[in-house]
Amino acid sequence: MNPDLSIEEPVSLSMVPYTGAWTKAEAAHLLRRTMFGATNQQILDAVANGMNSTVASLLQIPVISDPITYDSNDATSAVGTTWITSVYPSDVTSSQLTENARIKSLAAWIMKRVNTENVSIAEKMCVFWQNHFSATVASDARATYNYHMLLRSHALGNFKQMVKDVTIDPCMLLFLNGATNTLYSPNENYARELLELFTIGKGPQIGPGDYTNYKEEDVAAGAKILTGYLVDGLRSTTLPSPVATYTSFLHDTSTKQLSTHFGSVTVPNAGANEYSNYIDIIFQQPQVATYICTKLYRYFVNYDLTPAVMTDVIPEMAATMIANNYDILPVVEQLLKSEHFYDVSLRGSIIRGPIELLFGMFNATNSGPNFNLAVDSEMYLTLYWLAESMGQAYATPPSVAGWIEYYQAPAFSKLWVNSTHIKTRFDIANYITVYPGIPVGGQNLKLNALAFVDGLSLPSDPVIVIDDMCDVFFPKAISAIQKTTLKFILTNGQPDFEWTIQYNDYIANPGNTTFSNPVKQRIELVLARIFQMPEFQTI
Repeated sequence: MNPDLSIEEPVSLSMVPYTGAWTKAEAAHLLRRTMFGATNQQILDAVANGMNSTVASLLQIPVISDPITYDSNDATSAVGTTWITSVYPSDVTSSQLTENARIKSLAAWIMKRVNTENVSIAEKMCVFWQNHFSATVASDARATYNYHMLLRSHALGNFKQMVKDVTIDPCMLLFLNGATNTLYSPNENYARELLELFTIGKGPQIGPGDYTNYKEEDVAAGAKILTGYLVDGLRSTTLPSPVATYTSFLHDTSTKQLSTHFGSVTVPNAGANEYSNYIDIIFQQPQVATYICTKLYRYFVNYDLTPAVMTDVIPEMAATMIANNYDILPVVEQLLKSEHFYDVSLRGSIIRGPIELLFGMFNATNSGPNFNLAVDSEMYLTLYWLAESMGQAYATPPSVAGWIEYYQAPAFSKLWVNSTHIKTRFDIANYITVYPGIPVGGQNLKLNALAFVDGLSLPSDPVIVIDDMCDVFFPKAISAIQKTTLKFILTNGQPDFEWTIQYNDYIANPGNTTFSNPVKQRIELVLARIFQMPEFQTI
């Protein structure tokens, strides 16, 4: 399996609004890049609604329900209630069992959010920010939940405010040692990543300790500016959630000097607000907008930042961000409506990550757990583990830099499909299609092939069934020979009218497995073949 990611220079580098043809191909491309998996009906709705209306829908961040306790080992939250503000028991063993139960609940809840995303960019943005602001150490599920919700609340909000809030969030303070960064023992971990990874980016080294956009002296000064924040309430038996607290006697009150890259400005003592003032100074540099826009571009469009893209596309995005005081929504909206975004040469240029792969199968087929709280939660937890087995554990990137597939040149997303992970991809696809499913809680986690085929444009016509499946699963048109092969699998080599009879018999006899099973099995065989095709591995 070797997906062809080669692309020609895009015909259009223009960021003006797209006014070309609006067909299933364009609509599917938009949804494929902004969602984890779109159904045939969602694609048809996008065609009918038009680009502007569809983008407007995508840019809505829906209100979501809280995670629910489903494991009785949670000592202070009853099954069926939320635990997000529940205290921990005082007994050490019970406290750990409670933490384990909550982490499982949180992982299952996140996967459910992805599976039930509807037409919204929210879940895709959450993964983007989890990768950008990687923070994986909390030891208190409430803190981890709060961090996830912080990123979600800012998903399309103000980038500057987001950086400020992340800086003093308990999860980040713990992960990058901000909670141990004091006047008496400065720690530069967060100060370094704030510049290198989170805001302005590390440019080429142009001198000793000089990285084009900042210097080592800025890291040292930043560490002093950020001193004085502690984290209280981890697994507290009395507090509803961990909190960051400013402790004045641990803060460095000296005046800090920044380098020439920041205009050689000084940062006077401002106590609890000093970190905010410092971030305002960082955001005065236009490079901040350029840096985050390159990451957005790579995530939604293509990893290859060609000289033409850096000249014609990124500056337009950065200018929009600066003009809107670092609001994210106008930039994403501009990108998703641009001529450049819809250039055919860019389609299929990104390999699906594990989460995109899993939910590209489940969401696009309108499938997902639908049993009861306990079984559904365990199934969603299983999906979390399946993604982890392919290299992407949600909310726990492997390093502060995130998943290497989003930043490591020159391979980028190709790194998702090494010799180990590609076999896992194929095995999972088989288990949820032609095999009985993945056993969980006495049930089987499996795609709903009948619900999928019933949602196609004309399920009784095998030609249209295959056409619709290609529209849903492939970013580019496949060959006529490939289509013929898929139809042969669907009809088992029989004339088209035999499928029509078979499908109509199934519809005429609801609940009768004598008629439904043959239809189900043929669709599962086609899905299994599609999911192992190189073309499906890309978006």
